[in-house]
Amino acid sequence: MPPKKRRASMTSQPDSEPQPKSSKEQQAEDRQQTHTKLATYRVDHVYRLIEPGPVLLVTTGSLKDGTHNIMTIGFHMMIQHSGPALIGACIGPWDASYAVLKKNKECVLAIPSVDMAETVVDIGNCSGADEDKWSKFGLDALPASKVKAPLVGNDTVIANVECVVEDTKLVGAYNLWVLRAVKAWSNPDSKKGREGGKMFHHRGDGTFVVDGEKLDLRERMVKWQEFQD
Repeated sequence: MPPKKRRASMTSQPDSEPQPKSSKEQQAEDRQQTHTKLATYRVDHVYRLIEPGPVLLVTTGSLKDGTHNIMTIGFHMMIQHSGPALIGACIGPWDASYAVLKKNKECVLAIPSVDMAETVVDIGNCSGADEDKWSKFGLDALPASKVKAPLVGNDTVIANVECVVEDTKLVGAYNLWVLRAVKAWSNPDSKKGREGGKMFHHRGDGTFVVDGEKLDLRERMVKWQEFQD
């Protein structure tokens, strides 16, 4: 007997036009097309994309008794503008300054200009536990006003911010110190240097970028005029 013909499904439409895509399907396809234009980036390297601010020098200890030390950091951020001004800084047990900061609960954040970039990197390459970095690098230690740690008085330093430890809740888990600014100093002489007192920023991979042309959009930032000069 000849095989029976298979009955066509009532729902099959072999000759019908393709159905339009739903909005969700179209959005998913659009997203996929967008992804083809981008390249994936290593998650453990995102710090290279959002480095927050200029490279800093951190002084700890006491100038009076000769225990002052200095180190270099690139991980820091503003937490609060004022009332009081709060700054977050990452300093861990691997740093000789960590124990001193934990004990004295105060420090100075110095902002170097690009004129001393190579010296700043060299400061970060050695430990104050092994040698006197102040003498080695010809750093000028000046007495601060509110803390025992010294200011960095070299002409290539743009500013100094005296700080006390405000909060240590995040130190144990993230080595993140919340510092309160109690006094700040600017150095007009830094603007006379080769780069005119420009800050420099670590990109997280051993390369740096230097402050460039200033873009003045103060008139446009109508919502934030309280923070302008």
